[in-house]
Amino acid sequence: MGAFFLVPIGAMFEFSTRGVGEGAARTLVSWTTIVTFPDLVKAIIASLELATITSVAMLFLLLPTMIWVRLRLPRLNRIIEFLCLLPLTIPAIVLVVGLLPVYRWMAENLSDSILTLAFAYVILVLPYTYRALDAGLSAINVKTLSEAARSLGAGWGTVIWRVIAPNMSGAVLNACLLSVALVLGEFTLANILGYVNVQVEIAQLGQANAGVSIAVSVASLLFAFVLLMVLSFVGAARRSLRSKPRVRDPRLEAVWGQKA
Repeated sequence: MGAFFLVPIGAMFEFSTRGVGEGAARTLVSWTTIVTFPDLVKAIIASLELATITSVAMLFLLLPTMIWVRLRLPRLNRIIEFLCLLPLTIPAIVLVVGLLPVYRWMAENLSDSILTLAFAYVILVLPYTYRALDAGLSAINVKTLSEAARSLGAGWGTVIWRVIAPNMSGAVLNACLLSVALVLGEFTLANILGYVNVQVEIAQLGQANAGVSIAVSVASLLFAFVLLMVLSFVGAARRSLRSKPRVRDPRLEAVWGQKA
């Protein structure tokens, strides 16, 4: 499996680092010239901003809704699941047909910024982020945590954001990673709606400079790989902290015994 993924990436890297001209030495010319394309840099920045906005909006929309439904409205759990998984069954081209009049109205009356794509991207990431957050909620005892926090005087906002959400940080990180990966790799919506994100710019740049477009593609793959590695290390660190046994101090036990 490692060879299956690494061989194409290695071939892309080799192609992107070829020198210019016959017999020229291999250099990193394609990688060093990425910053010389202002449209490409602008598209990369816009895609990163879209990934951030989409991840934050998804968490503020989906996380408290799922927790509240799990605690107070369990009968709506199936309905929320159906609504979140529905975009997975609708092709992106069909979504564009429905969203095109909406974005035309937004461009005329509100804004024609590429950041408005975040509204559509939140819909696209719902099926994947819902599964990640649902797995995190199923792994903890939400009802017991909420009852304990409420008995200590915590409000519902505190219960959701300061009690339950920190206990499912791994699921939140997974959901954010899926959201970022989908936004950085999305092409259809942006291309048909007339916006230029990193994937659209790569496709346009590939017609004139294949080396640079392949270099940007490899860089995006490496960025996703780094995110996966960071997530795995963070998750492993949290699991080791949870599994580490507490060290008892005999002096403290003696003091507490005397007080008792």
